[in-house]
Amino acid sequence: MLSTLRILPRMLGTATENLIKPANGLQLQKLRSRCSNRHFHKCRTLSQRTNVLPEIEDFPQIDVPEYKEEAEEATIFRGMETDFPCLTRNKLNGPEPEYNKVVSGYKTFTSQIPFPLKYNHAVLPNITIAYETWGELNENKDNVVLIHAGLSASSHAKSHEENMSPGWWEKFVGSGCALDTNKFFIICTNSLGSCYGSTGPSSINPVTNEKYATTFPVISVEDMVRAQFLLLDNLGIEKLHSSVGSSLGGMCSLQAAVMYPERVGRLISISSCAHSHPSSIAMRYLQRKAIMSDPNWNKGHYYGAKYPKMGMKLAREIATITYRSGPEWDRRFNRDRIDNTCPPTLCPTFSIESYLEHQGESFSTKYDPNSLLYISKAMDLFNIGESYESLHAGLSRVNCPVMVIGVQTDILFPIRQQRELATALQESGNPTVTFYELNSLYGHDTFLLDLNGVGAAVKGFLETDLRESGIEVPKSQYASTFTNKKDRVFF
Repeated sequence: MLSTLRILPRMLGTATENLIKPANGLQLQKLRSRCSNRHFHKCRTLSQRTNVLPEIEDFPQIDVPEYKEEAEEATIFRGMETDFPCLTRNKLNGPEPEYNKVVSGYKTFTSQIPFPLKYNHAVLPNITIAYETWGELNENKDNVVLIHAGLSASSHAKSHEENMSPGWWEKFVGSGCALDTNKFFIICTNSLGSCYGSTGPSSINPVTNEKYATTFPVISVEDMVRAQFLLLDNLGIEKLHSSVGSSLGGMCSLQAAVMYPERVGRLISISSCAHSHPSSIAMRYLQRKAIMSDPNWNKGHYYGAKYPKMGMKLAREIATITYRSGPEWDRRFNRDRIDNTCPPTLCPTFSIESYLEHQGESFSTKYDPNSLLYISKAMDLFNIGESYESLHAGLSRVNCPVMVIGVQTDILFPIRQQRELATALQESGNPTVTFYELNSLYGHDTFLLDLNGVGAAVKGFLETDLRESGIEVPKSQYASTFTNKKDRVFF
């Protein structure tokens, strides 16, 4: 116990029994009072506790410990309990995606052939791709659906016997689901550059026998897709029934149809684009800057040393702002305060702040920071037209039926980007393009949450007979449960 410890106005999450030494020397012990309904400490000013008005310098308006010893022992955020009880009410009104740190249950494919990369004449000595499968591969091997994962997602899209934890697309994959395991053999891979079994910055470099860290070369979406098709070659799969992906996965799904047009039967791109736009590049740049500004990042060489948790936590909080929508947060949080009995200070006051803290804290150690740097950079560099004369020249290689899905409230990939993609595909000569515009409260995360909208659209596209004039989509399946307005199917 420190001999002198100044307790700041809102030590909401500290569990120690503190010693308070006000300006007049009066010593008070154990002035800790928990709020029974929210499990937070009462926020009482020093004057309320002691009847002594402290001087300004003894009454800082923050809730960060002053002493180094205490700061090292405390969590990064001092304003909340570790179980975040204040979110219970709000969570019931707003579903959250499942993201678990995957440590088992996946299969791996390793290629010992040197793997050349798109940029900087770089070559990986070998690559490993982690993957998981569901359903049965038919005799002709023509019922394969390849799921391309998002930025921080693993190959664990759905629970199975080897890993019973819920997957990130748990309710979308399974018997009778959007991706029906009674009909399709479904493969989901962990992206090249990630940290859930596939080769990435946290992998061992066979040349040095040490982790790559930031000696790992810059990768591209094209590299990710080529690695996936090496896996398909190894499994003896010549052609996909469908290529499906959202966000980064939507980029990969489109890239697959451009690079391997003869091997992709149908294409679904959800909440994605044909090339990254400045607004999304800016948001990902800030996330990378947050990580790289953490002293513990140590130029990427933090393995076996102090982990850059603060930078990773802040990066996730920035990302969360782009994943959801203002209308949802207005309805879900409004201007609710964490504790209405507390006077204003500089520490978190509003429920939305506690929500962001929770998102950052819960994700901060689930994903490798270096992987986030590399994969987010690959997303920024994504441009279908870069390897061809123009965007339309690249898209003209897509000769299969396409469904493009966008969400009106998406901040990270605004709806105009999906409209542009669908229109450009049509202008490039593809007559079988369907553009589906979703009306959902959940912004970019809609692809993880909206079974009625995204799920029904995907199921209808995968299972409906395709016609030369396009896809016949029964609109009645797609009425959103989150708003009164109906979603719209174009083209």
